[in-house]
Amino acid sequence: MTWLITGGAGYIGAHVVRAMTESGERAVVYDDLSTGFAERVPDGVPLVVGSTLDGERVARALAEHGVTGVVHLAAKKQVGESVDLPLHYYRENVEGLRVLLEAAVAAAVPSFVFSSSAAVYGMPDVDLVTEDTPCVPLSPYGETKLAGEWLVRATGRATGLSTACLRYFNVAGAAIPELADVGVFNLIPMVFEKLTENAPPRIFGDDYATPDGTCVRDYIHVVDLAEAHVAAARTLRSAPGRDLTVNIGRGEGVSVREMIDHINALTGYDRPPTVTPRRPGDPARVVASADLAATELTWKAKHDVQDMITSAWEGWLRRYPGAARD
Repeated sequence: MTWLITGGAGYIGAHVVRAMTESGERAVVYDDLSTGFAERVPDGVPLVVGSTLDGERVARALAEHGVTGVVHLAAKKQVGESVDLPLHYYRENVEGLRVLLEAAVAAAVPSFVFSSSAAVYGMPDVDLVTEDTPCVPLSPYGETKLAGEWLVRATGRATGLSTACLRYFNVAGAAIPELADVGVFNLIPMVFEKLTENAPPRIFGDDYATPDGTCVRDYIHVVDLAEAHVAAARTLRSAPGRDLTVNIGRGEGVSVREMIDHINALTGYDRPPTVTPRRPGDPARVVASADLAATELTWKAKHDVQDMITSAWEGWLRRYPGAARD
């Protein structure tokens, strides 16, 4: 099969392209390069520069490259920004998806994998979040992901398109330093940034109902996440008409304080964190049940937190070599 991977020049997308090609699948990248980088696209993989809002360009890409499956990762994804720019997020994430689905159905593409998010759950009050946990998103970003799932599933039911919605938890790490995340929006790079500035890492609240008082999250290595996409793509190919919605996580919680301790140890720093007030909307604990992914996709995460931090640090040092400890 040939898979059109939207957002394939981004952090997660580039890892999905790498996993697809290494597993013997053919890939075509479709990316507007607003946050992605053309140099992340491997030699021999076509790159089509365009927006998912451009239906004619999407249709041409599907036809010219003989696309037989779509992995849709292209989206705006900053929670805070989505609160300020809800119309922009709905346009890019929901209307862009609608246009893409319309083109895929017109081209008789049989399989569609959608990049969703644990943000659809909001503030779940459970030890392990299953796919049946009620979805109550707290931000326009989370709302667009949930609306995207509805749209994907409805299209599948109406047309016979095989679909999989993958709900990512906290993604970290890198396959190689060149593919590391360049954004500073998640915990690990935020801690790296503070250490590089010779400042203490920040903990937003230490009075949660968790063992050490700090928030607990489920972290997934981006390489494992990329392999989950390969597993989903092959599952859809082998079982036409499927309608899957699965969590992609490790099923293990790590607190913010524990993560900072791990980062200090693995980077050679010894800088205790400082505690600041809670951020609005931060749930105490969000940890996936990964059982359904194991059953439906025959997939399970292989990498641990140490792998995530070590590989992310190598990518950080590639950009900021002065951050290395002697």
